[in-house]
Amino acid sequence: MRTLVTGGGGFIGSNLVEALLHRGDSVRVLDDFSTGRRENLADAGRWAKDGGGALDVMVGDIRDAAVVRRAAADSEVVFHFAAMPSVARSVADPLTSHQVNVDGTLNLLLAARETGVRRLVFSSSSSVYGDSPTLPKVETMPTAPISPYGLDKLAGETYCRLFHQLYGVPAIALRYFNVFGPRQDPASEYAAVIPRFIAAALAREPATIFGDGEHSRDFTYVANVVRANLLAAAASESACGEAYNIACGERTNLLQLVQLIGELAGAVVPPRHAPPRPGDIRHSLAGVEKAQRALRFAPEVGLRDGLARTVDYWRHAG
Repeated sequence: MRTLVTGGGGFIGSNLVEALLHRGDSVRVLDDFSTGRRENLADAGRWAKDGGGALDVMVGDIRDAAVVRRAAADSEVVFHFAAMPSVARSVADPLTSHQVNVDGTLNLLLAARETGVRRLVFSSSSSVYGDSPTLPKVETMPTAPISPYGLDKLAGETYCRLFHQLYGVPAIALRYFNVFGPRQDPASEYAAVIPRFIAAALAREPATIFGDGEHSRDFTYVANVVRANLLAAAASESACGEAYNIACGERTNLLQLVQLIGELAGAVVPPRHAPPRPGDIRHSLAGVEKAQRALRFAPEVGLRDGLARTVDYWRHAG
């Protein structure tokens, strides 16, 4: 199969590229490597050789419509990961966040309409729900994002639905809940909590928690998200034009998380508290029944197993 992965040099995107090459796909990656890393694709030759796939890396910006059209040419399936992926960064720079996350998505949908792709899978986020106290989050709930990033992802979802309704573009949106795993950069200013905690544990240093640590998340190992993308690409036409939660359906607070990571790393990791960050929600938990029904999705790797794999990855990568 001929596939396009935008943002394929990023954390989740590169994990999907690995799976696609292993199954023998011809994969084109479009990435400007502003947040993605070329190192994430360093083993692509081995992945392709093992599975019989082929990789073409195209360096370009999702905001450039002409570049996007060239990248999408001849693609049967498009997986859209390219984004400015940070709540905190979107609060600091809402204009760039909009340009990358909304304008870039619109460029891709226009290209998909022109080229007649068989399926487009859009990477959305649990941040579209905002800080509603209702748990679990289900797709029938009102959306109320509290950050530019969440608003951008909701706009992308809405464009996907409209392009399906108006132009027949077979688009599906997946709302990820706090994805973690190998290749997630712990050194970034906007790094997610798990790679930062693992880096602290392996360095035998305190872990910084923004707030009191009682806020909780539905942490989702990256292999579950890769599987969800593959299922969405193969789902029936009736699944298109919709958004689906992708998560494990379990909630863990940050104090529990740092303790568990310490156990897996063989270290005592004392929390060091800092002021809460603007745009952060208090609690998050997903209901995944809709994805189970329409996509046949079920998480296969739980939190502890996923953390153990991730700690092991960074122990050897370091």
